[in-house]
Amino acid sequence: MTVRFFHTSDWHLGQYFHNHPRHYEHEQFLAWLLEQIKQKQPHALLIAGDIFDVLNPSSQAQKQLYQFLADAHDIAPHMQTLMIAGNHDSGYRIEQVEPLLEKYHAKTVGVMQKTADGTLDLDRLILPIYDAEKNIVAWCLALPFLRSAEITGINEHTNNSQTAIAYIHQQLIAEAKRRKTADQALILMSHAHMQGGETSTSESERPIIIGNEEALSTSLFDEAIDYVALGHLHKPQKVGQPHIRYSGSPIPLSFSEINYKHQIVEVTIDPSQAQDNLQFEAISIPRSVELHKIRGELTEVMQQLKNLPKNVIENLEQREYVEIEYHTDTPPPPNLRQQLEDALPKDRYRLVRISRQYLATEKSSESKASINLEPPTPEQLFQQLWHKMGYQADVEVTQDFHSLVLAAKQQLADEKHKG
Repeated sequence: MTVRFFHTSDWHLGQYFHNHPRHYEHEQFLAWLLEQIKQKQPHALLIAGDIFDVLNPSSQAQKQLYQFLADAHDIAPHMQTLMIAGNHDSGYRIEQVEPLLEKYHAKTVGVMQKTADGTLDLDRLILPIYDAEKNIVAWCLALPFLRSAEITGINEHTNNSQTAIAYIHQQLIAEAKRRKTADQALILMSHAHMQGGETSTSESERPIIIGNEEALSTSLFDEAIDYVALGHLHKPQKVGQPHIRYSGSPIPLSFSEINYKHQIVEVTIDPSQAQDNLQFEAISIPRSVELHKIRGELTEVMQQLKNLPKNVIENLEQREYVEIEYHTDTPPPPNLRQQLEDALPKDRYRLVRISRQYLATEKSSESKASINLEPPTPEQLFQQLWHKMGYQADVEVTQDFHSLVLAAKQQLADEKHKG
């Protein structure tokens, strides 16, 4: 039996980009995705984690997701939406609305849970995918972001994160292989950083490893798995083999992602075919708001700004983002920002970031030193203090601190929104 599904990830609903909301851009993406669902009528839609941008998403971001699920169910009533929690999501929060999700043929796996006897609850992680006649055409192994506290200490095979992750994959895949029949596909959906994956410098693509020591190996995936749908890295890419893929994020979440070809992946699997049983097509997502990165010496920057398109964009949320990196060997003039704002065509752009590249000498590229005019992030300050106090890098401490920062940012955004 053939199964056809869309692989998406890292929506980051509710993101603020340099204090600017992305609601409009996400609305445009979701409207486009609904049209793809209407045309293609897939058996399933996979969202491989980081559904929201923060652990405590705003009511507007939550409404955006649930309205999408309702609309998707209206136009494709047989389609299932399967979601997992990413490192930006609260697994408990996204599982709380399970009765609502069931109404729209949606299912979410937020956290790892144990049965009454203390063993892994594998039933919650192995989700059937049905066709219109309610035949099971595939099984989806849904692995949310694996937090150390949830997966260690289950038994003698889970003494630390690495052994626990290997044990969970082994047990889960073995159970799925026992359940499947020859004409059913096996799909594994996971939110993780895989060895060999190419990252950006995005604030949203927060490293969930330190020094690449905890990046996972694709050897975790048994040959019986037909397709691995990954989330966390924002650049669309395969990892090692064509059937192990990151779909990437639907919109650029930082200026470092300005050249990414954002997409969803349409995957078709026919287990009855001995060869060429897997087909996939990347469907490009149109960009609703452009990003411009302007670089060069001040005179060059000014000219580039003046050369930008000048048509007015009335709606503030639709105006294009501009980041400027200027090169100089002298201190900046006191009214620099105003000069740059004046050089920009009116009512079309949002100047969100200015940084300076200090040139010790104009001729030698080796003597360049970058000076960022932006204040240090809370994470950078924390890491500096942590190191200064003599502590070694600690994955769990870093993750906990990042969770606190995300929660604080969301609280500030909510208060600003209410004001």
